[in-house]
Amino acid sequence: MQQVILYSRKQCHLCEDARIILQELQQDYSFEIKEKDIDSNDEWTQNFGLMIPVVEIDGEIIQYGQIDSFTVSECLRKKVDAI
Repeated sequence: MQQVILYSRKQCHLCEDARIILQELQQDYSFEIKEKDIDSNDEWTQNFGLMIPVVEIDGEIIQYGQIDSFTVSECLRKKVDAI
């Protein structure tokens, strides 16, 4: 199963919004959400501290900051099997 990584941190309302968008997209596409708290890893904090939330698929950053369903859905359509 395809894995979508969501880099986030606690008490981040944009991260919560991104999580909800990804969960809604799971109704249309077959993928697993793996959430990574950037505060648990210094490298992630350095790389993504000002960008979160960050959505990554196949090692490629798809979108960061304000996540929208359309952009992520278009990428998933190309990379993941539809249900």
